[in-house]
Amino acid sequence: MSPSIVRSALFVPGSRPERFAKALAAGADAVIVDFEDAVEEPLKRQARDNLAAFLQANPEALVWVRVNAPDHAEHAADLAFCKAHQGVVGVLLPKVESAAHVAAVHATGRPIWPIVESARGLLALAEIAHAPGVERLSFGGLDLALDMDLNNGTAAAQFVLDQSRMAVQLHSRSANLLPPLDGVFPAIGDPDGLAASVRHAYDMGFGGALCIHPKQVSVIHEALAPTAEMLSWAQRVVDASAAASGAGAFQLDGQMVDAPVLLRAQRLLALA
Repeated sequence: MSPSIVRSALFVPGSRPERFAKALAAGADAVIVDFEDAVEEPLKRQARDNLAAFLQANPEALVWVRVNAPDHAEHAADLAFCKAHQGVVGVLLPKVESAAHVAAVHATGRPIWPIVESARGLLALAEIAHAPGVERLSFGGLDLALDMDLNNGTAAAQFVLDQSRMAVQLHSRSANLLPPLDGVFPAIGDPDGLAASVRHAYDMGFGGALCIHPKQVSVIHEALAPTAEMLSWAQRVVDASAAASGAGAFQLDGQMVDAPVLLRAQRLLALA
């Protein structure tokens, strides 16, 4: 599978080093060591030390890091850590609200996944999406709902969150970013709810989702897997395109196939 395809990005707390190897073995497309919400304030520095020791002992390990927010006292030290360790392949930036927030992270030389999780972040989407270093956007629906005082679980709240998702996807496409990631689904014991949530975001153009438990990974992958029928169609489109010797458009099963249809087929095969 292409490294640009991320269906699942699994968080593991930086304060729980015994879980690092398990997270990397869970099958997620990306593993994010969390220095932010999952780590208690007194353990912030210890989280960095934990990851440093793990990366030294496991030089083949590749992880992302969710640093502390731009206004947090440990933010600068987190960024210095990410810049210094080759095993950190990217930075997840929470509470992003401006291109200036992104610029500080860009200095690490790592790709950036900003998390849009506030009203200010939504209003600054255009500048955030086009900021240097941004690879894809991610969506923090739980924090956004809190910031906007939404009544979670209601149709009205879902409407606002979906409008926000649409904005994230719109600006992702405008900036030619990789498909965005949806936020975490907090009910670990509800795989059906997780699958429905992930598929809902995927149908809106998202590439996958952040997750908080290893057993959510397989649920996400299964929810996003193309059906056998879809793959058969995609393969026939690609094969017919090759047989058409580069024709701009041709017919297959009585339907016209042109460049957008071919691209859709190629994306389905890549996802599989």
